Amino acid sequence: MLTLYDNHDSGNGYKTRLMMALLDIEYTYVEVDSVNGETRKGPFLEKNLNGRIPVLELDDGTYLPESNAILHYLGDGTSFVPTDRLDHARTLQWMFFEQYTHEPSVAVARFIVRHLAPDHERQATLPAIRQSGHAALAIMEDHLKDNDWFAANQPTIADISLFAYTHMAEDGGIGLSDYPAINSWIARVRQLPGFVALEDT
Repeated sequence: MLTLYDNHDSGNGYKTRLMMALLDIEYTYVEVDSVNGETRKGPFLEKNLNGRIPVLELDDGTYLPESNAILHYLGDGTSFVPTDRLDHARTLQWMFFEQYTHEPSVAVARFIVRHLAPDHERQATLPAIRQSGHAALAIMEDHLKDNDWFAANQPTIADISLFAYTHMAEDGGIGLSDYPAINSWIARVRQLPGFVALEDT
């Protein structure tokens, strides 16, 4: 059976848990206290030298880190990973966008608000981070005005990747009220068979 090393509050971890729920994949869950540095200690570093969650342990004992790589591994051979060459590339395009444009703002704002003290020096960076978050959401909104999904005209791992932190953006003070297309897309993701909310994973 697969084993997931993760932290329950992590959006990156939630991606993988949601994907396994949508595909009805059984797994063992191991909670890791990433907020207090458990991922930077020897036992966890043996699983992922980069010291980050989530990490998926495969049946043969192989460890697979990086949430989007895990999504690709789990979704391969299902409708969530398109077989058409361009559709596949578009799916990866949006997943790269999630990691390099979206996550560094939307996810980081949430982390600062939820896990750092009010007087922490990183609190001062929130206005700029939130501005970048809104810029990322504006790109998504523009795409979703004319598309129900991010690639292949169907739900893919790109949607799962982007959903995790987008639907929690308000936790970091990045409001979603000005993004009607995003809100409609969030509702569509919630209607996928097998969907589970963060608190239920």
